Amino acid sequence: MQAYTEKIREAAKRLLSEQRVDVVIGFRKGTVPFMNEPFLAKSPDQADQLYWDGNCGINLANYLPKRTDRIAIVAKGCDTRSIVVQLLEYQIRREQLYILGAPCHGMIDRRRIADELNGREPSLVEESDSGIRITGRDLDLTLERGSFLQENCAICIHRNPVIYDELLGEPVAEQQNVDRYEDVKAVEAMGAQERWEYFEDLIAPCIRCYACRNACPACYCPTCFVDEARPQWVGKSTDPTDTRTFHFLRAYHLAGRCTDCGACERACPVGIKVRQFTKKLEKDVKELYGYEVGLSLDERPSLDTYRPGDPESFIK
Repeated sequence: MQAYTEKIREAAKRLLSEQRVDVVIGFRKGTVPFMNEPFLAKSPDQADQLYWDGNCGINLANYLPKRTDRIAIVAKGCDTRSIVVQLLEYQIRREQLYILGAPCHGMIDRRRIADELNGREPSLVEESDSGIRITGRDLDLTLERGSFLQENCAICIHRNPVIYDELLGEPVAEQQNVDRYEDVKAVEAMGAQERWEYFEDLIAPCIRCYACRNACPACYCPTCFVDEARPQWVGKSTDPTDTRTFHFLRAYHLAGRCTDCGACERACPVGIKVRQFTKKLEKDVKELYGYEVGLSLDERPSLDTYRPGDPESFIK
């Protein structure tokens, strides 16, 4: 994927020089290993700062809602599916966008690598299609790339962009025979009390920083329910009831809208597996309505349409 860097820079310079866009949204190399940062290039000269590798896990679609300028955006598979959701929900217009599609081999999980390093500080990281070489003081380690992917990337079945104006590389082979819901099924198999305790333990570390919400490309309500004061739907403290309410309500807001991009888990400072909520709802929507999020601009999201034949098993 590092080969995309030059293609991104070339496309950005061309689009900005020809004044076809006002800004190119991509990434630039971070100041520390495994931490690239979103970057908005607004001139051809700034395009040389654009960069791409396996540390570009943030979903850049999060920067699109309500923009009024002309935008080029570098987008991998899950990012483009989030863009489809935003287009269907009228958060951005298709004619504003020039999408640079990036076929994706998966993003690196920096937390798992940090655990592997066990406190050793990396100074240089070199990434290839199959390996990650990490060097530093008393450190020279090569890891198999496929074993250190983000969990959502390891089970991703839509790695190629679903919409684009320009493709940065050849489409990659999509993963087959992947069970996306193995962990969800394990929770479903628990008894009621065991499930309750599981989720209580899951969200216990939450500090209510809202990093998961802020990183999510589908969280763009003008006023989030947690910030509403009249009426106040949920308290502001880390009281377990308030914390539980935040996570459950946010998950239901994302039902039929989440592309499992992993931005929420990547942003969480205390490492909560936030996707345990959204994946359950993704599974239910797929089983009930046969709908996968963000694959087509021609199909409305499952929960904003009604058909006489919709399942009604929840009605007693």
